Amino acid sequence: MEDARTDPELLAAIAGGDREAFAELYRRHLPWLLLRLGRRCSSPELVDEVAQDTFVAVWRSAGRWDRRGEPAAWIWGIGIRRLVDALRRGRPPADALIEFPGVETSAEEHVLLGVQYGDLGAALAGLSPELRAVVQATVLDGLTTREAARLLGIPPGTVKTRMMRARAQLRERLT
Repeated sequence: MEDARTDPELLAAIAGGDREAFAELYRRHLPWLLLRLGRRCSSPELVDEVAQDTFVAVWRSAGRWDRRGEPAAWIWGIGIRRLVDALRRGRPPADALIEFPGVETSAEEHVLLGVQYGDLGAALAGLSPELRAVVQATVLDGLTTREAARLLGIPPGTVKTRMMRARAQLRERLT
C-alpha cells in the first residue's frame, strides 16, 4: 500500500525514526537515483553501493534537511557527492583509467575525475563560492535551473546569471 504522505512529510517522520516513512521514501526515489547515477558511472556495483550509502545518509541526516528545496534535489546532492567521493577513492587520475581492461568508463567519470585532478579542478576552485555552488548544482549534479534555484534558495534568474559569469571566468582560466 502506497503512503500518501508528501516527501517533506516523510523526511520529517524519518527524522523522528519512522522506518515505514524511510521505506516509502526509498521506494519512491531509489529507481531514479540508480538511473541518474548509472548515467555518470559505468560500474553497476559502484552505483549500487553509492545508492545505498546515499540512503544511509538520508536516514542519518533527515532532520538536517532545511526545507529550502525539493527532497529529491537534496537526495540527488547527497548521491552525486557520494559518487564523486567513491570515484576519488577507488580510481586513479583520469589519464590512468585506460589501465582497467574490460571496464568502460563513461564521459561523466572522466569529467568528475578531471574536476579532482585536472586543470578544471583548479579553475573551479578559483570561482567564488556562489558561482561554484551554481556550477556544482547544474553541471556536476545535473539539476535543472529550477531545481538548482530551489536547492540553493535563489531565484532561477540568479542561477542563470551566476552560471553565465562562471562560464566566462572558467573560459578565461582554461584558455
